[in-house]
Amino acid sequence: MFGTGSGQGGKDVAVAKAQQTKVQPWVEKYRPQGVDDISYQDEVVKTLKNAIQTGTLPHLLFYGPPGTGKTSTILAVARSLFGPEYRSRILELNASDERGIKVVREKVKQFAQFTVTGLEKTAGYPCPPFKIIILDEADTMTTEAQAALRRTMETYSKITRFCLVCNYVTRIIEPLASRCAKFRFRPLSREVMEARLRAIGTAEGASVTQEMMNAILTVADGDMRKAVTTLQSAHQFYGGSSSITPDAVREMSGGVPDGLVQSLWEAISTQSFDNLKAQCDEVEMAGYPTMAVLHRLFDLVVAEEGVEDAKKAVVMAGLARAEKLIIDGASESLQLLDICALMMRTFLGKNRSAGSGVCVSTPMVL
Repeated sequence: MFGTGSGQGGKDVAVAKAQQTKVQPWVEKYRPQGVDDISYQDEVVKTLKNAIQTGTLPHLLFYGPPGTGKTSTILAVARSLFGPEYRSRILELNASDERGIKVVREKVKQFAQFTVTGLEKTAGYPCPPFKIIILDEADTMTTEAQAALRRTMETYSKITRFCLVCNYVTRIIEPLASRCAKFRFRPLSREVMEARLRAIGTAEGASVTQEMMNAILTVADGDMRKAVTTLQSAHQFYGGSSSITPDAVREMSGGVPDGLVQSLWEAISTQSFDNLKAQCDEVEMAGYPTMAVLHRLFDLVVAEEGVEDAKKAVVMAGLARAEKLIIDGASESLQLLDICALMMRTFLGKNRSAGSGVCVSTPMVL
């Protein structure tokens, strides 16, 4: 009786685990498990391997674009150091959610002050006598929290190592950055990303045409996490259909359709501020993020061959200023209208270059 119940319970657990694996996001399912699995970051991997072999690890600062493997790398390092019990040796916090000085004084300090005993060693792994605290998106921490973290790093450096993960290293205060070994993560090349995506697609039975692959790589722009998520979405929403268009891929990834951006070009070329204002309102009502629209405008201006470099530079400076202001909390609709008006003044509509919506006459003098 008990044996039958136990057997049934074991089957239920196995079924539950199989279902969990099936619905698990591919980003987590295929996250690199070891340092050797990290793609395209050869110099970083080479240096960290030496640290793992010796069992010594300094404070670390990983920086670079999103989706290049920063968090995956430090987790892989922790697995290589501590083995299957690595979870008890690390504290992972997302600094964008928990970024105040209170978190540093309570959660971080409380975990950092505990000493690791030699009884926790696992056979086959170095298991050095320290713990690792991972602060993801550390560039969003307040200046006060970073200053408090500096003192905590000094006090508990013998029993705790810190790994700061960020996109913009310039937002980390210098006293904190100087205490860490810095590693820059490069955007992944299209070849590396395509090879990885095809391996995942084969493992999951997903049909991936070359046109679809090119669309995914374009919208991902070096972000492996975004590419894998887009591939999984395409496979699940379209049932493995091979007729997925680039516009459908862009729609799933939250990108801006070509038609919407082209309508902005046409409104800019009309030399009518009323038309431009109406088109900017339509873009806002469509629900697409203004930052994504700015990035599409950036790509189109850079690729335009009929525009002088000096005029491109004027627009690039305006796009950079608009992006900075949006990050600081300015109105997205006003910034989009401002940059489009700048483009209207810079690219007059009278002499448009052939085959494009970009205008190439001299800037308007106000």
